[in-house]
Amino acid sequence: MKDNLEYLIDYRKTTMTTLVDFLVKTLDDLKATEILPLDVKGKSSVTDTMIICTGTSSRHISSLAQKLIDESKQAGFESFGEEGRATADWVVVDFGQAMVHIMQAESRELYQLEKLWG
Repeated sequence: MKDNLEYLIDYRKTTMTTLVDFLVKTLDDLKATEILPLDVKGKSSVTDTMIICTGTSSRHISSLAQKLIDESKQAGFESFGEEGRATADWVVVDFGQAMVHIMQAESRELYQLEKLWG
């Protein structure tokens, strides 16, 4: 039984690393800038990792969110929801163990999530 439990723990770590790596690489491929993954285990009851990045415009941010959801689904990673695409100033995409915050530079400077969660 203990061996099975260790396997499950290792599997979750591997899956988490794979998910975060996939999201960061995809955001980079889609031309997001200042991509910063933050480990928020123990600080957040909602997720283990927050990935913060910057888009160049409302259209770019909206496109980043949609393409990230589409490419993640093709790779086998499910998204559980998104918020903010109507204004596209700050869009959050929920992947369960990772939350992706796609922000305009002004919003990122104003809210300073890196300081809050880092």
